[in-house]
Amino acid sequence: MRKLAAIACSLLFLGLASMASAQDLPRSIKIVVPFPAGGTTDILARYVAQSLETRHGITVLVDNRAGASGVIGSQWVAASPPDGGVLLLTATHHVINPSLRKSLPYDTRTAFSPVAVIATAPNALVVSRDFAARNVSDLIAMAKAQPGKLSFASSGVGGANHLSGELFKQMAGVDIVHVPYKGAAPAMNDLIGGHVPIMFDTLPTVIPGAAAGTLRVLAVTSRERAATLPDVPTLDEVGLKGFEATAWFGLYMPQAGESAVYGRLVSAIQDVLADPSIKEKFASQGVEPGKLFGAEFAKFVDAEITKWGRVVEAANLQPE
Repeated sequence: MRKLAAIACSLLFLGLASMASAQDLPRSIKIVVPFPAGGTTDILARYVAQSLETRHGITVLVDNRAGASGVIGSQWVAASPPDGGVLLLTATHHVINPSLRKSLPYDTRTAFSPVAVIATAPNALVVSRDFAARNVSDLIAMAKAQPGKLSFASSGVGGANHLSGELFKQMAGVDIVHVPYKGAAPAMNDLIGGHVPIMFDTLPTVIPGAAAGTLRVLAVTSRERAATLPDVPTLDEVGLKGFEATAWFGLYMPQAGESAVYGRLVSAIQDVLADPSIKEKFASQGVEPGKLFGAEFAKFVDAEITKWGRVVEAANLQPE
C-alpha cells in the first residue's frame, strides 16, 4: 500500500509539474508558416500545433502568410512581441535568403530566437534511368571529361536543392550546368523523361521513382545513410568529405534574449518532439524529428547562414 501511495504521489507531482509548466506558457499561440497551406512546412506546423494543444492545453492557430520566399511571414513574426504568442515555422530558405536577396526587412541572425529544429530530411543525388554513370565516381569522371556538357535540374534558383547542386560542383571540382524549373514536379518529370540527366531532390519525392525504377539514386546528402535507403551511400562516404546539405525546418520566436518564456518554449517543443506519435506522423512526410534545441540550434542557424553565403558567392549567384 505504501508503495502504491508513493507511486500515486509521484504521478500527481509529475502531473502538477507539467500543469505548472503549461501555465507558464502563453495560453494561445499563433504559428506563422510563410508558405501556402498544404506543403510540408504547413503540415509539420499543424502536427506541432495539435501536439501542443494535446500535451500542454494551449490553443494554437496556424497562420499561412506566404510570399517572397518566406520573407513576408518572417517579417511579420520579427515585428511581433517576444512573449511567445507568435512563432515562425519555416524551411531552409530562412538561412539562404540573406545571401540571395539584396536586402531583407530584418536581420536573420538577430531578429529571431531559434527554438528548435522541428524536422530534417536528406536530399538525394539522382540520375535518369539510362544515364551512363552508375555511381558518384563515374559521374564526377564524366563531368570532368566533359566540362559544361552535363546539366542538373532543380525546382528553382536559390532553393535548397539548387544549392545542393552548387555545393556538389564546388566540392567535386566539376562544371555542370544548372537548369532551373518552376517547381520540383516539372523538374522530376524531365529527369524521368531523360531530358535532363541529374537532379538533387528530397527523399519523399525521390523514393517513389526509385522504387518504380524510373530513376536511380547515387547518393544521399546527409552525413548518415537514410533509413529509407540503407544501401545508398552518402556523398561524404564516396569521397566528398564533409558534404552535408539536408532539408530542415526550424521553429523561431521574435528575439527574446534569455527570457523565461523562451526557455519554456524550448522545453515544450522538446517534449512535443519526444512524443512517439509525432515520429510516426513525421515519417508519413518523409522527415524525422529534429535534435537541436535552444542555444545549439542558434549556433547551427548561424553556421548555416555562413555556409550557404559562401556557396552562393562561389557560384556567383546575383542577389535579387
